Amino acid sequence: MDQNKLYITKERKKELEAELDVLISQERTRIAGELQSAKELGDLKENAEYHQAREDQAVLEERIRVIQYTLKEGEIITGGHKTEVTIGAFVTISKKGSSIKNEYQIVGSDEANPAEGKLSFDSPLVSAMLGKVEGEFFSFETPAGDTMDYKVVAIK
Repeated sequence: MDQNKLYITKERKKELEAELDVLISQERTRIAGELQSAKELGDLKENAEYHQAREDQAVLEERIRVIQYTLKEGEIITGGHKTEVTIGAFVTISKKGSSIKNEYQIVGSDEANPAEGKLSFDSPLVSAMLGKVEGEFFSFETPAGDTMDYKVVAIK
């Protein structure tokens, strides 16, 4: 896996396409209307509404640019390999000596959300488990410097 590559899931691609559609078809029009209304208020130097609308426009255009770049350059990830831990895979792991199991989806850094069980392929934990197969153990060093041992329980 290329650390510099942008990876996105099919679901994320659909979400970004929908967001982009709304931003272009609705938000641009809304902000253009706000700019026009603010211009009609007069002196633009001291017109807070105008300056706020311009700032909103800049933020909107930047978000559109980022989404368009992501959609153009992003590589769609699939379910990954069923035999080893790769980007796109759903991986169940457990701490050595524990019966508690945690399932994670390995995703690109743009989609990472540990609360939803989505870990970035370039996170230290995932980096330690990449390429492992079911039943294989791996070690992970926490930011505090502790070494944790895990087992890959399942890959799907």
